[in-house]
Amino acid sequence: MSNRRTNRTRLHLRQAGFSLTELMVVLAFMGTIAAIALPTITKALASIRLNGAARSLSNITAVTKTKAAAQFTRARLRADLAANSYRVEVWNPATNQWVLDGGTTWLPGGVTFGFAPVGAPPPNTQLAINNAPACLDNANMPIGNTACIVFNSRGIPIDAVLLSPVSADALYITDGTAVLGVTVAATGLIGVWTTPPQAVPSWIIA
Repeated sequence: MSNRRTNRTRLHLRQAGFSLTELMVVLAFMGTIAAIALPTITKALASIRLNGAARSLSNITAVTKTKAAAQFTRARLRADLAANSYRVEVWNPATNQWVLDGGTTWLPGGVTFGFAPVGAPPPNTQLAINNAPACLDNANMPIGNTACIVFNSRGIPIDAVLLSPVSADALYITDGTAVLGVTVAATGLIGVWTTPPQAVPSWIIA
């Protein structure tokens, strides 16, 4: 009696598991699903990263505009095109120099300033596509590999030299799969645009 119960228990234990073949089939199936899904997931994450960077750039542009009005002076968003970073600076009329306001922000990995191979700006913005003019140092000399969007105390974008209103300011970022632009109209209105990376762009509001 005892032997029969023992044998039945052993048989039950052997039948309760999975065979090596079954496990290999399941693992192969899971691997196939992962291989199919990975490119889609990677592309989606890259899109989220690029769009997030554009939104951050748009937000900091609005912050710069607000700081100029709040402190009743000039303020500028300074982009370092080589380091792929940006920061806010405020003009101190007492010392006649630009002063850092806050910290420096870097673009996410894989995202850089640029617009190649796009050959035209978003509609009703710039005459020719380009990042904003180079920043000027305290002696009004251009700073290499920089781009600056400057606002006066009324929140109007201005030329850094003549201090007159302009409507050609923009910053462009790309990760190779899309180009996004943050533009500033003469009224101070900030827009975010996107297009595939092609010579003849098809810009839409992002």
